[in-house]
Amino acid sequence: MQMLAAGGVPVLCDGARVPDEDNPRGYFEYEPVKATARDSAWVSQAQGKAVKVVHRLLPLLPPGSSYRVALVERELGEVLASQRAMLERRGEVADDLPEARLAEIFRAQLDEARAWAAHTAGVTLLSLQHRELIGAPASAARELAAFVDPSLDVDAMEACVDRSLWRQRG
Repeated sequence: MQMLAAGGVPVLCDGARVPDEDNPRGYFEYEPVKATARDSAWVSQAQGKAVKVVHRLLPLLPPGSSYRVALVERELGEVLASQRAMLERRGEVADDLPEARLAEIFRAQLDEARAWAAHTAGVTLLSLQHRELIGAPASAARELAAFVDPSLDVDAMEACVDRSLWRQRG
């Protein structure tokens, strides 16, 4: 989301989750997205904007619209470690499922999101690997700009990547 915003894409977000130690640049979220299963009216406000939608909610997007989905895929061990660290900092209890089971659940959810994209008219999917995005931001910025809008500021997109924020590495 930071790359898209830096490149010049308007972002639909509300700032309800303020920047913190886990995401010092903010969360780029729009609260109504979390209630998509009950109310997807927010989608009409998203025309021409980037919106952060977690993978589990993608199949709940209303049919009949066109969606370009940039799916940033991260090694699941890193995702789980990041979530665990965030919960610990907040003093919250992590799920008591074994990490292997959590990874299996995440993998199935990602497969469902990919299948939805592959079989839904009007959906175009670009998969980006988190490791490559951080390690080669210029290449990732070019690929993302080509997917979204070739007139985006690719240099600004590349420059906004901060490798020091990649704290949970597999």
